[in-house]
Amino acid sequence: MKKPKNSRLGIIGGQALIEGVMMRGPKGTALAVRVPSGEIETEDLDCVDIKGKSGFFRIPLIRGIVGFIESLLTGFKALMRSAEKAGIDLEEDDGEEASKFEKWITDKLGDKLMGVLTSIAAVLGVVLAVFLFMYLPSLLFSLLQGAVGDQIANLRAVFEGVLKIAIFIGYIALVARMKEIGRVFQYHGAEHKTIFCYENGLDLTVENVRKQSRFHPRCGTSFLVLMLLVSILISSLLVYFTDLDNNNMVWVPIKILILPVIMGVGYEIIRFAGRHDNLLTRILSAPGMWTQRLTTKEPDDSMIEVAIQSVMAVLPEEDLPQKTEKSVESSEVQAS
Repeated sequence: MKKPKNSRLGIIGGQALIEGVMMRGPKGTALAVRVPSGEIETEDLDCVDIKGKSGFFRIPLIRGIVGFIESLLTGFKALMRSAEKAGIDLEEDDGEEASKFEKWITDKLGDKLMGVLTSIAAVLGVVLAVFLFMYLPSLLFSLLQGAVGDQIANLRAVFEGVLKIAIFIGYIALVARMKEIGRVFQYHGAEHKTIFCYENGLDLTVENVRKQSRFHPRCGTSFLVLMLLVSILISSLLVYFTDLDNNNMVWVPIKILILPVIMGVGYEIIRFAGRHDNLLTRILSAPGMWTQRLTTKEPDDSMIEVAIQSVMAVLPEEDLPQKTEKSVESSEVQAS
């Protein structure tokens, strides 16, 4: 007998923040942050809605590209807001010279300072990503091919893909050693557990959430891993059927141009895996689920409380039983 479809699957998504969690649901987008006083503050967030402007942006493959852009813009905005609420600022304790420099920058840019700094950081991040994941693998393979010979030419896509995955995993493993990032990964685990609790139809209590898995098939980590794997497949087809890889000055831009296709395919795969549970979807989800062992950590109860508040802020009232609200209220009293 066919199982009835779970109407709650796929309607909630989230992101770990600095001392908080952002959730997107039927009622909108909201973030919840544990502020320095120990209280939990929630705030509705105006998110970018490209899909709502035209039905074209909701068709398969296109919706994946649009969704990725929406997630980046909204996630970055939420991250900056959580940093403000958590009490993180740009002040340094490096003496009078640093203070003078900060004062000069602030006087010149005023309220635009944060926007300018974040824009610079975003540009540098894109440049670094293009170098590490596009140019460097191509350069290293060309050097290897020059030393070994053209007999390995058809292995370019596999070599570059494996190297990109290694760089990705290595980067995550490295930043995970930082205390602050470790806490973000704990909030990441709390986000997944809370979404699972809601999808399983359980009351949103700390006890119920704590029992859930911290590995979720629709995680952004899984999406990135799937993108890397899909890029190997698409690049292999290009290498086999064309000669575009003969020149790195052509091959690197080609890899950038096919990124939207990779995003679209990766999104459809992870969307399918998140809405179905069978052998095929478990195989498709396996690489991303394994990588989540690095990007998620077991949260403590105070982090779970934050994630619960974030979910509750985006759910319709009919999905918030009285028991859930009372449980969260009591947990806040205990936390304070």
